[in-house]
Amino acid sequence: MELSYILNELGEDRDLYFNAVAPPILQTSNFAFKNVSDFRRGLADEYNAVLYSRGNNPTVDILRKKLAALDGAEDALVFGSGIASISIPILALLSQGDHVISVAKPYNWTIKLFERLLPKFGIQTTFVDGTQTDNFEKAIRPNTKLIYLETPNTFTYELQDLEAVAKLAKSKGITTMVDNSYSSPLNQQPYTLGIDLVAQSATKFIGGHSDVVAGVVTGSKAIIKKIFDAEFLNIGGNISPMNAWLLIRGLRTIHVRMERICESTGKIVDYLASHPKIEKVIFPFHSSFPQRELAKKQMKNAGGLFSIVLKVKSISEIETFCHSLRRFLMAVSWGGHESLIIPSVVSFPAKDFDAGNPHHRLIRLYVGLEDPDYLIADLKQALEKI
Repeated sequence: MELSYILNELGEDRDLYFNAVAPPILQTSNFAFKNVSDFRRGLADEYNAVLYSRGNNPTVDILRKKLAALDGAEDALVFGSGIASISIPILALLSQGDHVISVAKPYNWTIKLFERLLPKFGIQTTFVDGTQTDNFEKAIRPNTKLIYLETPNTFTYELQDLEAVAKLAKSKGITTMVDNSYSSPLNQQPYTLGIDLVAQSATKFIGGHSDVVAGVVTGSKAIIKKIFDAEFLNIGGNISPMNAWLLIRGLRTIHVRMERICESTGKIVDYLASHPKIEKVIFPFHSSFPQRELAKKQMKNAGGLFSIVLKVKSISEIETFCHSLRRFLMAVSWGGHESLIIPSVVSFPAKDFDAGNPHHRLIRLYVGLEDPDYLIADLKQALEKI
């Protein structure tokens, strides 16, 4: 299916809404039925009906079709946040006594899901180094029902071999799920490599404008319906029609935004890699990255997210660098128009800083839509201050 068709036409039946170029926002909670028989069918199978916007909504349905097609999947569900698109499907798939194998160091709220919430239901998780597929095989138990991946992760960018893990899991009858937020559907399609469920923070590249929080999961119709019929409807983590419309708007330009971001990031990474005050650049497509060949095998490109390790001896030097930047905002997330940084020192008390620990000197950067030379000039003047 052509990308231009997905982004600009798929799911949009303009004859139904006065040939409007932009689809309408059907901002309604409820939908009426003409007769008792139709009402009965709607209640019996809400997955295939428009009954109540906690389940299906026509504006959201347009978005679902586009997101599923971008992943090469059969169907999609859209949620009110990225973590909801991970938590709700996992709750739908697992039962008391089940076991999960998760890649080490996933998103911090995913860690809390595995370590705090799931144990309340008697579900245990084993974390493994996912850079070696054998580690997943060694951790499999008779009650293992899910292998959870995040590739690349979003601070140090370790990868897992999606095709190899999917093959292993299928041979054991285990479901696989991956957080694909780093790459976006344009740069990586895990479903086409055999992964069962693909979750993404739509807040990031899909939205693209830092004005909506949302998540998406894609997969086969059978698995998506299983999630929809129980936990999705029961927990009520759906997205509003207005936010769905904002994501449709974001999708119109995702291809040109990603092209710009990837091109700018490559230029900035090359500049920083040769800077004398940078000890290390961590970026999946850089020549120094240990899993570069795997990155190039399963990713079309890397996004705008990478990390640097500063050559400094004190936390005050890190703070000076951060405070000297004029064009990078200090904030969480990524994928919008604005460039961002997160120094890892914000995650622990200042008194615990250890200059000998590279992670303490790590700063994550996101490259937005600004001119790359404009951003390089800002980085240059900030590095000169330390």
